[in-house]
Amino acid sequence: MEKQKTKIAVFVSGGGTNLQALIDAQKSGVLHSGEICLVISNSSKAYALTRARENGIEACAVVKKKLGSQEAFEAAVEAELTRHGIELIVLAGFLAILSPEFTKKYAGRIINIHPSLIPSFCGKGFYGLKVHEAALAYGVKVTGATVHYVNEIPDGGQIILQKAVEVEEGDTPESLQLRVMQQAEWKILPQAAELVSAKIQAEKEQER
Repeated sequence: MEKQKTKIAVFVSGGGTNLQALIDAQKSGVLHSGEICLVISNSSKAYALTRARENGIEACAVVKKKLGSQEAFEAAVEAELTRHGIELIVLAGFLAILSPEFTKKYAGRIINIHPSLIPSFCGKGFYGLKVHEAALAYGVKVTGATVHYVNEIPDGGQIILQKAVEVEEGDTPESLQLRVMQQAEWKILPQAAELVSAKIQAEKEQER
C-alpha cells in the first residue's frame, strides 16, 4: 500500500519562485511525505498560478477586493482548503495578512518563509525588498532566511529552519534578495515542508 502523503496548499502573491522550489523538490524526492495539491493566490495576475497549472497542480485566485471583506476572503480560502482536504499550508511569498482566527484554526499547520534571520528584520511592514534594504542599512555582515510556524503575531511563530547567507561588499537590496533566495529560501522551504509533512503523517499514524 502506498504511503499516504500530507496534502499541501501553497499560498502565493507573485511570481512563485519559492513555489517552483517546492515543485522541483517534489519532483526530485526532497519533498516526499507531502504533495502539493492546491495553489492559492490573492492576485489573479500572479505568475505562480501559471507555474502551478503547467505542473498539473490545481490553482485559483481568491481576491479580497472582489469579495469585499477579510471574513469573506478567508471563508472562500477555507472552502477551497476543505474541498481539497488540505492538511498543511505553506506561505511562499504570500503578502496578504491572515487573521488570528484563521491562524488559530490551522495552528501547527501553517508555515512561512521569511527572508531574514528572525528575530532580525521581521514583523509588520518587513516583506520583500524592504527586509534586504533594512539589513543593508543596518550594516549586518550575515543575513539569511527563516521558515517558521505561523501564529497571530507576524513572523512570531516557532522557528523550524534557518540558513545564513553572507552579505557581500557592494550588495544592493536586489542582489542580496537574489542570493538569499538561491542560497537559503529555495533550500530550507522544501526541507521544512518535508519535515512538517512527515510530522503530520506521524501524528495521523498515532491516531489510527
